[in-house]
Amino acid sequence: MADPADLFDGLRPIAEIAAADREALDAALAGSAEPFVVRGLVADWPLVAAGHRGAAQARAYLARFARDTDLTYAEGEAGAGNRIFYDAAMGMNHRTRRARIDTIFAAMEAGEGQADAPLRYIASTDVPRFFPGLAEANPMPLGPRDGLAATIWIGTSTRVAAHCDEPDNLVCTAIGHRRFTLFPPDQFANLYPGPLDNTPGGRAISMIDFHAPDFARFPRFREALRHARTVVLAPGDALRIPSLWWHHVEALDDLNVMINYWWRTRPAWLAEPHDALLMALFALRDLPAEARAHWRSVFEHYVFAPGEAVTAHLPEGGRGILDPLTPETAGQLRAYLLRQLSR
Repeated sequence: MADPADLFDGLRPIAEIAAADREALDAALAGSAEPFVVRGLVADWPLVAAGHRGAAQARAYLARFARDTDLTYAEGEAGAGNRIFYDAAMGMNHRTRRARIDTIFAAMEAGEGQADAPLRYIASTDVPRFFPGLAEANPMPLGPRDGLAATIWIGTSTRVAAHCDEPDNLVCTAIGHRRFTLFPPDQFANLYPGPLDNTPGGRAISMIDFHAPDFARFPRFREALRHARTVVLAPGDALRIPSLWWHHVEALDDLNVMINYWWRTRPAWLAEPHDALLMALFALRDLPAEARAHWRSVFEHYVFAPGEAVTAHLPEGGRGILDPLTPETAGQLRAYLLRQLSR
């Protein structure tokens, strides 16, 4: 395992808890909005055992479940390091490839032990669709949840820039070690996010290189570090990442595998908040200052601080979408917006 960079020394560790069974884990997830670590939560997985027997055994175990179809993966340049990021022109510093699992694994194996080997990374791949039976063979002690999804990440040593996800997330490291550094949602501006529409993985990422931070260019990063929490997970360990917490992820070994479990606490029929942000950029940001000030107060009234004054003067049954949304009224609103955007 790689030595920690100086940046991570002295950061606050993520709290560790015990969760002996599904009920204890579900209670911990429901009882706290903070991140936490459960050491050894999935240590009895056959996948973890295969990894302890070596990379070749781990690859063979995963290949047993892989469908005979191409997988999408990222491939870097030889000698370019293990950071998944932008190039100098703000394109990607890696290429998107597709191949069968045996081809990808052969390339990973060929690069093991070579300092200049290109990174290869299968990211966020649906487990039931592409590795049928793997979840059943490696069960997760997690109670039922609306929209629960499992994704697998397989790769060489990589560094993924800090970013956030809207769903709640339970990370399970199966093979290799991973360092996670987390930041509360209110620190997002101090992480200097990059573009919203040109991203390595669909979410804006921090532009800061955590292994060589430029504090002259990114001075507010010092404040973000005051709130940071970090942990190195070993095979079998799990980490709860709450919704919207920013996280920087480093896979530290030649072969690294993790499985993530995602779920949302909001109803599935509500729209994506990120889409609302993009629409606001489209409709509001470039208005004159006085118009923006007006719409800020309108949003505050209807969205961010709604009170009885919003609807008290309206008769029940005649408030439309000002009443709490239902699947039916949300569908009507969605249809209206689609019509407006297609004009």
